[in-house]
Amino acid sequence: MGRDGHGVTPMGIAAEYGHLEILAILIQHGGDVTAQATNGDSVIYDAAGCGNLDCIDLLLQYGANPNVASLCSQLPIHRAAYEGRYLALKKLIPITNRKVIRLCGMSPVHSAADGGHADCLELLIKKGFDVNPILGCHISENYGDMRKTPLYFAICNGDVTCAKMLLKSGAKPDLDPLRCLLVAVRAEKYELVSLLLAYGADVNCVFSVISDTIFPTALQYCLKDEMMLRLLLNNGYHAESCFECYHDNWVTTEAANI
Repeated sequence: MGRDGHGVTPMGIAAEYGHLEILAILIQHGGDVTAQATNGDSVIYDAAGCGNLDCIDLLLQYGANPNVASLCSQLPIHRAAYEGRYLALKKLIPITNRKVIRLCGMSPVHSAADGGHADCLELLIKKGFDVNPILGCHISENYGDMRKTPLYFAICNGDVTCAKMLLKSGAKPDLDPLRCLLVAVRAEKYELVSLLLAYGADVNCVFSVISDTIFPTALQYCLKDEMMLRLLLNNGYHAESCFECYHDNWVTTEAANI
């Protein structure tokens, strides 16, 4: 069968839009259920994005493999989680190999948090998925902030519901190079800042990836925000560090010279 400009087969298009009858006709006339587009997206990957269970069942019946990743290391389970296709996700969880997921370098928990779908996130947590998976380097390096965790995605989205669910389930707030707390402070998300602090985020964390000094990072993000600064101070922020200069293992305390 022919392909469009992106290398997608008619099967893939039918699956993407949930056209069950057309999909069945194509299969009856020799359509390949294992076909992949130029970017590696499989037909069942397209069906997972649509969320049509009948299409997914039909493809599985004729031999579609839910454990084939796209060139972007995405499986059908990732697509379903990101798009918020709860029933499709529920269908795919038991038939997707956990080892294959790990080899992809990204968990569907990342996908659900990124898409902002609390119901899918809750389902994955109930099914035993780790709430602290770390993005593979080949994926993390595509983000300028070097993000690693599902919690980071939720914080970046300003998603209190998903963030709270992850934290309640054991997500650690200080695993990313740029800490979740600093992201929330910079975005002026008071509720998220309070939530992270309540779950043990380090109020005195420093982002030193691009600097060899440790001037308080949070302070730089809220110099003109008295409410945020007060919130940080009330939760143990070390104000005295503002008067100390660390550079090349050398320290001076300006407060002592005043």
